[in-house]
Formats: sequence, C-alpha cells, structure tokens
Amino acid sequence: MQISKKVVLIIFGMSIPLLVAASLAGVTWLHNEVDSIRRDVIEAELKSIESQIKSDLEVLQRALEAQPMLSASAVNSAASAWPKLAQFSDLQLSPVVDGYVDLDDGANKARLNLPAELLANPQENTGLYYDAQHRQGYFISLLAASGSQRLLLSRKLTDAYLANLDLSDFVTQIKLAPGSAQAGLLLTDDTVTANTVTAELSMPSLLAQSPAHLTITFSNHFFSRVVLQYSLFTLSLLGLSIILLLGVFFWLRLGVFKPFERFAKQLNAIDFTSRERALISSDGHGEFSQISSDINQLLSRVYQQERQSKITLESIAEAVILIDIDTRVSYLNPYGERLLKVSNEQARGKSLDELLAGHKGLSDTLVAFMQGGSLRVESTQLRLDIDTPKLMSGKFSNLSDYSGRIIGAVIVLRDTTDEALLKQRLQRRVHFDSMTGLLNRGAFEQQFIRYVQSSKTLAMVCLDLEQFKLINESCGHSVGDKMLDNVAKAIGSCLFKGELLGRLGGDEFGLVIKDCSALEVAKLIKKIIVSVGSQEVTHNDTHYRVGVSAGVALSRFDQQTDLLELLKDADIACHAAKCKGSNQVHFYDSRDKDLSYQRNASKWAVRIVQAIEHNELVLYYQKIKCLSSHSRRQRLEVLLRIQEPGGRVLPPAQFIAAAERFKLIVDVDKEVIRKTFLWLSLNEPLWDDHCLSINLSGNSLGAEGMVDFILKQQKRFGIPSSCICFEITETSAIQNRSRAMKMLLDLRKRGFAFALDDFGSGFASYGYLKEMPVDYVKIDGCFVKNLVSNAKDYAIVKSINDVCRVMGIETIAEFVENQEIIDQLEIIGINYAQGYGIGRPQALESYQTEPAPEKLMV
Repeated sequence: MQISKKVVLIIFGMSIPLLVAASLAGVTWLHNEVDSIRRDVIEAELKSIESQIKSDLEVLQRALEAQPMLSASAVNSAASAWPKLAQFSDLQLSPVVDGYVDLDDGANKARLNLPAELLANPQENTGLYYDAQHRQGYFISLLAASGSQRLLLSRKLTDAYLANLDLSDFVTQIKLAPGSAQAGLLLTDDTVTANTVTAELSMPSLLAQSPAHLTITFSNHFFSRVVLQYSLFTLSLLGLSIILLLGVFFWLRLGVFKPFERFAKQLNAIDFTSRERALISSDGHGEFSQISSDINQLLSRVYQQERQSKITLESIAEAVILIDIDTRVSYLNPYGERLLKVSNEQARGKSLDELLAGHKGLSDTLVAFMQGGSLRVESTQLRLDIDTPKLMSGKFSNLSDYSGRIIGAVIVLRDTTDEALLKQRLQRRVHFDSMTGLLNRGAFEQQFIRYVQSSKTLAMVCLDLEQFKLINESCGHSVGDKMLDNVAKAIGSCLFKGELLGRLGGDEFGLVIKDCSALEVAKLIKKIIVSVGSQEVTHNDTHYRVGVSAGVALSRFDQQTDLLELLKDADIACHAAKCKGSNQVHFYDSRDKDLSYQRNASKWAVRIVQAIEHNELVLYYQKIKCLSSHSRRQRLEVLLRIQEPGGRVLPPAQFIAAAERFKLIVDVDKEVIRKTFLWLSLNEPLWDDHCLSINLSGNSLGAEGMVDFILKQQKRFGIPSSCICFEITETSAIQNRSRAMKMLLDLRKRGFAFALDDFGSGFASYGYLKEMPVDYVKIDGCFVKNLVSNAKDYAIVKSINDVCRVMGIETIAEFVENQEIIDQLEIIGINYAQGYGIGRPQALESYQTEPAPEKLMV
C-alpha cells in the first residue's frame, strides 16, 4: 500500500472517527457529572429543610417541658415568655374535649377530631398531624394538664411557613401533601414548572396511619445552561480538529507525497555499475534537500570504499583469489601474482586446479563448500612448490549477491613458512634446555611415560653437582654454564642403552634407567661420577672441578608408577648421599626411618597447617617433681600432640622435624603459647602455686614479633608472668646467641622465667651458661638414665648441679624413670626431677590439682 493511501486511511478511517467518539464520550461524561452535582445539591437542600423542621419541633417540645401545668387562661403570657415560639404567629393552646379540639386562627375556625390512638398515649407527643378532612397540616404537642385534662399546643402549617424553610433561590415551591414520600427525583416538563426537578421529603407524623410529606420543586435552569454551553464548546473543538486534519492531509499530498514519488524515481534510476557518478536532485523542495544531500554523501562514500577496496586488495601482503561458481579465477591481486608467478590477466578464466598445480582436491572442496552455502570462514593448509617449498595457510569464504545467492568464493593464502620455523624453534626451547641441549624438567616428565612402556624395572637417578656454586660465585655464570655443558656431555657419553636424561634445574640432573639390576645401575653411576669428575674449567690460571652425588630409587613398573614419587625418593636418597661426603651413591630404602620422615615431611607440613587452622593441636603435660627446691609451685612441662579426626593422637616426633624444615615451627610455637595462656586463664586458682614450661624452638628465638606476640597474649588472657617458664635448648641459644639474649632479657624484665633444656649434650660450655640469664638448667637425659650404674654420668650430673648451685640456677633432671634414680638425685641435691618415673604425659584438659605439702600436714 502506498504512503498516501495509508495517510488517507489514518485520517479519514481512524483519526476523525476517534475524534467523534471522544467528543460524544465527553458530552456523555459531562451530562453524568452535571446530573451527579444536581443530585448532591438537592440532597443537601432536603437535609437542610429536614433539619429546620426537626429544630422547630425540638424548640416546641422543650418549651412545653418547661411549663407542664399550663391552663387555657395562660396561653398569651406563655407565648410572650417563650422567645423561640414567637416565630409561630398562630400558636394556639387548646383543651381536648371528648377527642375534639376547637381551633381559631382569627379568620377561620376549625374543629379537629383527634384519633383515639393518639389520645390513648398518656405521654407527651410532638409531631405533625395532617387533617385529611380539611387538607391541612399542624405541628401539635399533647400534654397533660390538671387532673385528666389534656391540652393541645398547635400551630398551623401555612404556605408562608413552608416558603421560609428554604432561603436559597434554588427551591421554587414547597407543598404539604398526604401519603408517604417517594424516593428519587422527578423531572417535570409542563407549562407551569418547565425545566424543574421535584423531590419528596417525609414529615415526622404522629400517626403512622396518616403519613404526610413535603413536595419540593427545584429550578433546573442553571444546570441545563451549563450542559448546553459545554456541549457546544465540545462540538466546536470537534469541528476545528476535523478542519485541521483535512488541512494536514492536503498539505502532505501536495508538499510531500508528490515530491517523494519523483525522488523515488531518481533513486531507482541510479546504476552502480556505471562509471559516472549519479547524484540526486531535490527539485527545489526544501523538505528533501537535506535527504538528497545525505544520499549524495552516501553515494560518494560507496564510490570511495569501492576504490579503497581495490587499493587494499592490490597492496595486501596476502594472495587473494576470487573464483566463480565453477571454481574459475575471476581476480588475482598483485601479491598473488608475485607469489604464483602469474599475472591477473593470465589467471582469469583458469580453473583453480590449473592455478594451484598439485592441489586438485582443493577445487572439489570449494565446490562442496559453495553448494553448502555456509557463511563461515574455513581454513586449510597448502604446500606450494614453486621456486622453493612454501607452507601456506589458506582461508576461504563464500561470496553472495544481494539476494543471498552464492555466486563464488574468495580464497586468501598467507605464507606461514617463517612462522612454522619459528614455532619449531620455540617448541624446542620449550622442551629442551638451551644450555645443555638436554630435556628440561617438563619434557622429561612427559617423555617418562613413553620411555618406560613395556619395561619391567626402573631406576630413577638424581644427580646433584658439588662445588658448582663455587664456580658460579668465583668465576661467573658464563664459566658455570660451560661446566654444565661439559657435565651434560660427560653424562651422555656414559650412556649406551638410550637412557632418558634431562636437566631438572640448576645443577641437578635426572636419569631414568630401565630393565637393569641394582649392580648394573651402581656401576653406571660410578662411571658417570668418574667421567664428571674429570671435567675441568680454567679461570685466571685456576682449575676447577665438580663432584656429583647420586640418589637412586628402584621400582617395578606398572600403571600405578608415579614419576613424581620416584623423583622424590631419588631426591631424598641424593640428599643422604651428600651427607656421606663427595661423589657418593645412596639407594633409597623405604625401611629407613630417617628417609621415610624426609619423604613424608611435605605431607606433615600440610597436616600441621590443617591442624592449626582446624584447632587440632592438643596440649599434654608432664609433671616435674620438686626434690629439694624452696619453691612450692607445682611445675608442669607443656607438650604438643596432633589429634586426628578419628581420635588418634600423634606424637611430636612425626611432625616437629617437618615443621622446622618448612619454617612452620614459629606458627606452631605461637599456637602452643596461645592455647597454654587460654588454659591458664580458665584455671585462675592455679596462678599462685603452678608454673607451666613451654618449649621454644630455635627459629622462635628472636623471631620478628615473637616478644610482642607473647606480651599481647598475656594481656589478652590476663595471666601473671610468674606462671610461665620458657624452655630453650642450649644449641639453639648458642646458634642465635644475640637474638636469644635480647629476647631473654626483654621477657625476664616482665617476670617470665627461662630454662636451658638438654644441657650437656650440645656445644654449650660453662662460659655460655655464665652469660645466659636463665633460671633453670635441665640436665640432658643421656646423663640421667644410667646415673645409678655409671660413675661418669653421676660425676657429670653432680658437677653440673654444683656449678648451677653456685650460680643461683636450679637444676632439673630429665629421663627419671625409677625410684633409684630419684634417690641418687636427692643425694646430689638436684632440685627437680622429670620423667616416666614421675609421671607420663597426659592431656592438659584432664589435669587435676594436688594439695600442697603444707596442706597435707595440716
């Protein structure tokens, strides 16, 4: 459908009907709103009239209640005495005689016959009485006079009174009529009350059998005038809107649709294949001048992009080949001409098989690709043998016309020969050590699985050079690199069965030997040691040689064989070989406890971290018995255990060495200190007569922040420093002498005690003991456990005790296992004893205090 027809449909078929419907809806809404307002006004007027009538009756009732015993002779004086009744000009007070009442309003006389049911009520009644015989209404009030006489106070409802009930101009007439009032409003349209509304209001009748009501007529002129004015206004707006729509339609038809048709004809006449540039003219219509300018700019950009595309294809450093649906060449860019040694004119019309000799399958691939209609870009690899072999990376995609029909394909060829060579060099660098030409660690691990296939036994050898660091530091890394190259060649010259050799890192080499006995492996390693030892480098007239330590791990090969575990075992064995001396060989033995501990050290380190995080470190204690000291404090040494999730408790021998090796011992010491301080804070009654000894490792002595940590924990838990004694070994104290001295002095100033543990078994001397500010010396158990039977041990223990007594240091004997040792220690004068003979380690949480000796005596 044309745009002009759509506009006609919108204006005449939709807009005008919608405007008419909206106008009718507005007029209808206005009528409803005016009618609602009119009803609200009438209801307000009715409530006002009803309120006035009730007010008048209440005034009359209150006046009668104030004078209950009136007589006929006092009527005039009573009327003048009641100001609120003065408005009733024809008020009469009459006696009731045999049910009749004579009324005289001056001009007319009337006699009311009161119903018996009205007189039967002895109570005072006030309300409306309608005389149907005379068609007259009265406000009456019956009251008792003297004796059985009844008096009637009445007032005739005249037209004047009814007219005064409403003070507005909205009410035109009020009439009193018999019967009940009807609900709702009545619109009248007769000659007398034209454009009026009538409503009925019930009156408070004394007799339900004789009801009466007011008929009230309201003027409707104001509301009719409002409806008429707004209806005319709405219809005027409707007519004006229709006129405006018609004007817009004719303006669009003459100023837009006709010029647009001419504009569209110019667009359809443009030929993009023509070499001449066609422009669009607006024919003097200002509305289309901007559009024509934008289209002309767009056409200019299209022509410019076409030229740029041609220049790009000619300058791109990739061969671009355009083919038609029959795989015949339609275009070849200049780079393709240089690559394929053929011009664009010569290539046109040739099949792709002729252009790329030796790749006949490529045409079939492209035919299938074009028939599939895929819009993806496909990739392929080609090898061109023109002057020199070249590796080409090819990409091709379909060409389609404006309707989406496949009309050919474009092929882009890129020379990737240099990239492939670079990739090979990089891969070699990734897998081979650039210095020695051996496999690096990653490639060594990858080759391991392939190498050991179908083998029965394996020997993993770890070779670690000795004195190599001396060469690097003395001669420089260039000389060290030369030595590494010589060593690699020397090791390789000793191999004869294609063993797997690699450089694992630094001065460490790995060697895998399969299907050889332990003796053959040992002979081969000895040969390697001799060959490596003969290598020599010279620097500044100095000759340098290296040694080699070898660790061997033997294993039977199966699918569960783990290279990393074998390497770990061989590395541990190599470490053991280095401990033996230079150029030594050590075979790993799983039954060797020391090697097993080293092998599992990393697992224990992980377990220690988990135990600290999960609060699985458990504190134990061992009692220290007082033998001859003046102190009455019960001494306990705090010991450490790890509790497994299943409840099993692990002794420290299995994890302390791992903690020290992997630098976790400081964290362990801090956790022990924290837990000990926490336990003491929960057992305040022990502060005065107990002292707990906590072991500090050599790494913790003088460790950064350790003193601050101890003081912070003390402040946190609020325990006295006299309850804590720190134990340090003499070896660690000597190795960290300056830091240990500073830490001891700082903590002793704050009241903490110190004990020198394992004294006598290390490198300590009495000279060091003289300088160390310690309170206790713990004599190593190697001198105590044979004290009874060995005179030398007895003399050593006695000499240590004598020296300490002179220096004011108390002594503690370890490894006290029986009463005989205790007796000898008491003879010597040792102050404290500790060992299984005193008590075995127990959980600190289960500790129960023992009464002090003086309390037992009481």
